Amino acid sequence: MNSNDHLDIRTRVREYGARRLVIARLSAPTDWESELRAALAAHREPATIFSGNDFRLFLQSFAIFFTAAMMFLL
Repeated sequence: MNSNDHLDIRTRVREYGARRLVIARLSAPTDWESELRAALAAHREPATIFSGNDFRLFLQSFAIFFTAAMMFLL
């Protein structure tokens, strides 16, 4: 194979990136900055110590531990 047989895809990649950028700009909401701020604020909300699933997992683990401890003591 010589150098003429190799494909140069750099221009195709650049054109694809430009098309994706145009599509992203067209599909973005008009007020994208406030939506981004709201999404970031929702993501940054502090988690409680015992959220629903954490508390349930704690109770299940404690029940298993308690049962095992009682079986050991008997």
